Amino acid sequence: MGNHTTSLKAGLKSPDFKCKNQDGKIVSLKDFKGKKLVIYFYPNDDTPTCTTEACNLRDNYSSFIKKGYAVIGVSANDEKSHLKFIKKYELPFPLLADTDMKVIKAFDVWGQKFFMGRWFDAIIRTTFIIDEKGIIERIITDVKSKKHSEQILTTNN
Repeated sequence: MGNHTTSLKAGLKSPDFKCKNQDGKIVSLKDFKGKKLVIYFYPNDDTPTCTTEACNLRDNYSSFIKKGYAVIGVSANDEKSHLKFIKKYELPFPLLADTDMKVIKAFDVWGQKFFMGRWFDAIIRTTFIIDEKGIIERIITDVKSKKHSEQILTTNN
C-alpha cells in the first residue's frame, strides 16, 4: 500500500474551483483564463516543509511571472492562518483557505499517507500546472520542497 496519488491526469480539464483567499476574496479557476496556473496543495501553514516550499516559490516568483504563470497555494487552514503565514514570510501569491476541503477533494489530494511509522489521512503535497485553457499540463506528485520552483519551471522532470 503506497501513499495516495491523485486520480487526475495530464490532459484532463482542471476541476473548477471557488474558494476564499487569505483576504476573504473569492478566487476561481476562471480568474486565470489565458494564464498558466501553478496550484500547489500543501498540508499546513508555517510547518517546516511547507514553509521551505512556500519560500522557494517566493524566491523564484519573478521567474514564474516572466513565464506567464500565476501561483496559488491551497490548504485546509483558515484565512487568518494564511494571512499570518503570508505576512511572516512575505509570500507574494495568494493562499486559498479550503476549510471545507472542496478544492482538496476535487483535485483528489486527500488520502492515506505514511508518516513516522503510521498511516493517516492527510493532504498529499501535490502541484498541478494548468494551461491557459484550463487543461492540466503536468502534475508533480514527488514534490521537492527545496527545489520546487525548479521542478515546475523545468519541463523535463
